[in-house]
Amino acid sequence: MNGVVRAKIALRGVVQGVGFRPFVYRLARELGVHGWVNNTSAGLFIEAEASRTLVESFLHRLRSERPTLSRIVSEEVAWVDPAGYGAFDIRHSDAEGRPAVLILPDIAVCGDCLREMNDPADRRYRYPFINCTNCGPRYSIIRSLPYDRPNTTMDRFPMCPECEREYRDPADRRFHAQPTACPVCGPHVELWEADGTVTAAHYDAVQRAAGAVCGGRIVAMKGLGGFQLLADAANDTAVRTLRERKRRDEKPFAVMFPSMESVRQVCIVSEDEERLLRSPESPILLIRKKEGGATAVSENVAPGNPFLGVMLPYTPLHHLLMSAAGRPVVATSGNVSDEPMCTDERQALTTLGGIADLFLVHDRPIHRYVDDSVVRIAAGRPALLRRARGYAPLPLIMPYSTDEPVLALGGHLKSTVALQDRNMLFVSQHIGDLETLPALECLKETVEDVVTLYDARPSVVLHDRHPNYASTSFARNLPQPKEEVQHHFAHIASAMAENELEGPVFGAAWDGTGYGLDGAIWGGEFIRFDGREFTRFGSLREFPLPGGDAAVKESARSAAGLLYELLGPAAEEHPFVTGHFGPSERRLLLQMMVKRINTPRTTSMGRLFDAVGALLGLRTRAAFEGQTAMAVEWAAMGSNTADAFAFGVDDRDGRIQYDWADIVRGVWNGRVSGRSAADAARMFHTTVVDMLVDAARRSGERKVVLSGGCFQNVLLLETAIRRLREEGFVPYWHQRLPANDGGIAAGQLYYRYLTTRTTAR
Repeated sequence: MNGVVRAKIALRGVVQGVGFRPFVYRLARELGVHGWVNNTSAGLFIEAEASRTLVESFLHRLRSERPTLSRIVSEEVAWVDPAGYGAFDIRHSDAEGRPAVLILPDIAVCGDCLREMNDPADRRYRYPFINCTNCGPRYSIIRSLPYDRPNTTMDRFPMCPECEREYRDPADRRFHAQPTACPVCGPHVELWEADGTVTAAHYDAVQRAAGAVCGGRIVAMKGLGGFQLLADAANDTAVRTLRERKRRDEKPFAVMFPSMESVRQVCIVSEDEERLLRSPESPILLIRKKEGGATAVSENVAPGNPFLGVMLPYTPLHHLLMSAAGRPVVATSGNVSDEPMCTDERQALTTLGGIADLFLVHDRPIHRYVDDSVVRIAAGRPALLRRARGYAPLPLIMPYSTDEPVLALGGHLKSTVALQDRNMLFVSQHIGDLETLPALECLKETVEDVVTLYDARPSVVLHDRHPNYASTSFARNLPQPKEEVQHHFAHIASAMAENELEGPVFGAAWDGTGYGLDGAIWGGEFIRFDGREFTRFGSLREFPLPGGDAAVKESARSAAGLLYELLGPAAEEHPFVTGHFGPSERRLLLQMMVKRINTPRTTSMGRLFDAVGALLGLRTRAAFEGQTAMAVEWAAMGSNTADAFAFGVDDRDGRIQYDWADIVRGVWNGRVSGRSAADAARMFHTTVVDMLVDAARRSGERKVVLSGGCFQNVLLLETAIRRLREEGFVPYWHQRLPANDGGIAAGQLYYRYLTTRTTAR
């Protein structure tokens, strides 16, 4: 099977009854691709196996030569191990059992609707809610199944005779398009002052809102799945004002560009990146800025960041607004930091009243908030950082089935919940960090929503082992039996799930925080799954974390913890410590570590990244999660050195421990002697990958799984993949689920399957 790859392809839309399966069969036979195609109630599924070049050609022609009457509303591609198919077959349609519950995500407006919206002769000219069966809102407006207009938030808008005619005509593109509407019978937009006074309506409201943004004002716009805050991306004052009002000091803002051409003026865009930006999912995509790029985007949008979160207009309202503005616009979630997005216009006046100057609103209710998805290209594949609009709630079709539904509540940060029903694993939209009461209420509503929408009665509820996570507390109040899943085991299981691995495997679960089986804070873990159980094979050497959660924001504390572990009380006089902490603070930190007061022990790779960033002088405080680690990645991207630091290996208490002592000495001594921060950061990346390769060798396993928030670092991920392949290992990583805690809920479900199954599939 050398050089052979297998792509699992899921297509939704108008793909049944239009000759799609015969088309796929002929195309596969022509190209020499092996595998199969079949229809199910959950969509059309294809497995294509051949060389990478042939499969990519197959995918390209699948999109460009599809049957005339077909429409692909959603496409998911996952690369998994070859299965050894010897031919290409059309499999019988899957019609057994009760119909699968399938709710499509909210999809970007299609080209046909855009052409009509821009045609002065069309009755929907400049109508900001134009849609058809191929595009528009789905998940954000549905209240219950079946997906019929009375069960959506469009039930308040009776169709006019012309819309009714289109809706009933099987030959029309709007046949049974539940959100269909027009200016006569559908929703409308208005522009409100901060007190709710209406100042404009219809297209005039859009024009005035665009003018206000261009004039430096901040506009809160009710979009598809919630409010967005808009500001002129080139206006330093407007961006700074938005940061101050939203209490978001340095975390990057996403930018919406009016066209692909305007994106290219600011960023370097590959073919894969352009395809994603133009796709029906239309996510925020992290793209590299041009060196000395155009002034179309203020440095304050993503300060010190070589990447920019870019998106194109994806709703008719966005297209109208961006066309009127004619420039890049900051488009960030309409919320106060750490709280869910606003979805109701009256609530927004209160919640966002201290942030926005004007409100561009509409009267189509949003039933559930859905944030923008965030994606970046890593190792030649899209990697989801936040799975929401365009992707949720499409299921992962699993190679096994459950007798009864199982619910998983995930973790604490970047929260999602997941439901396994038969062979479908549904993951909710991104909820966010469970740090506030509104976020906890959103978790409760999402659980109720998932259970009700899919008519599921979970037999078991899964949750993280951490006793103080909000999701754990919520689980305790549910009536079902509960099972806990260790955080890093769930990370490895989540990557195994989407790669269809059943073991044995070796895995690296590297993140910031996870409650360990021993009560310590894990995060630099090597996990082994032998086909029956998950075990902790190894980890980083432990070190103290003075202040606990305070060290997450103050990276210098992580560095101080490492130095104390190395030097003992003498660390109080180390030049780094004396340079960053005053005498009283140094004494306090030392007392905390000596007496272990609010100083947990940790093996966290995320905190090791933070400490290195602080020792290198890149950042000593983080304004948002992961900022210091990002600075280390960006610095390393500026070096091509092949050097590495030494590291120690010790076998203690039945697990292998990787000692970071030589890294810390090397980083600091290099800084003192004048080594560039870029070279040291690159050497650090190389060294931790060396640790990974060494641990993989010792494990005796060939398949190596990479998961956890640290592997959102593209340099780390791609270096690990390359080195593992060079050493004869087969690496696996995330594609459809986030590597961060957004994948934990799905991992909890797959962990339960792997550890409780009685027979192989």
